[in-house]
Amino acid sequence: MGWIATLDSSYEAAVEDGKVVCRNAAGKRLRSIPKQLKEDPAVLSLRQVVDWLDRHAAECRETAERWMVRSLPVPSVLIAEVWADEAWQRVLRDLVVVPVGADGTWDRDEAGFLRGADGRGVGVVNLDGDTVRLTATRIAIPHPVLLADLDDLREFGLELEVQQSLDQLYRETWTAPAAAESGLTGSAQAGDLRNQTEITEYSGGHYDMLRNLTQRATKLGYRVRGGYSVCRVLEQGQAIEARVWLGSDDPYYSAETGNLEFADAAGKSLTLDRVGPVAWSEGHRMAAALYAGRVVNTEGEQ
Repeated sequence: MGWIATLDSSYEAAVEDGKVVCRNAAGKRLRSIPKQLKEDPAVLSLRQVVDWLDRHAAECRETAERWMVRSLPVPSVLIAEVWADEAWQRVLRDLVVVPVGADGTWDRDEAGFLRGADGRGVGVVNLDGDTVRLTATRIAIPHPVLLADLDDLREFGLELEVQQSLDQLYRETWTAPAAAESGLTGSAQAGDLRNQTEITEYSGGHYDMLRNLTQRATKLGYRVRGGYSVCRVLEQGQAIEARVWLGSDDPYYSAETGNLEFADAAGKSLTLDRVGPVAWSEGHRMAAALYAGRVVNTEGEQ
């Protein structure tokens, strides 16, 4: 974006690196906007542009994360259309993508780092280091828990020096314990998932005020509904909600994080064996983040 004139002909304003800046008649860029230009129409209009760009960038990131968490196939033509948008390109570039077949199956063997998109298809760098073009009509941005080659992708990503704007490749993940495992801790004991509906590992995190707990949930991007922090996920087309009880009392009363639970689209509680890998991982991620914000005393206890 170029420089535009202000009402005071001694100055011009522009947007650089996401903020409004000014320069004087000699072309010197100023450290701050002069006081007399705070309410200048040109400066005010540029600030509105910056605010819109910030909101747009946040919407792009939230949409792409929703595609990943909900396992939603995305038309390749849509990726090609938005690629010219710098905000979209920053979010999508270097994400791991896979082609989606006509029957909805993912071809994980064709996974690669997204590097471009146009009318000819989606360009990726695969694990062999080759730049190839995916011609599938739809692609998916897999949640990392669904990537069998996650360790290889992470290692190759370091070699490529990928910098993902969206937390995908290095997103912390949790997997459900296998029935044959032993020596597990927490409420989800080995072989007992069919009889369990709650995970107590993250319960009891103390907050001085309920409002602090609900504010942390919303700041982390989760919905707060009916006293619960909620994360909604789609597993094979079925909606699942991970829920952590926060409380519904006076917002200035103290509160503690509750158990992690899962429910179907109708709100019916699910046993843990019926929880898919993405919902399991994202539920634990939410519960762990809420628990991490608890008040800890000087002895290191809750």
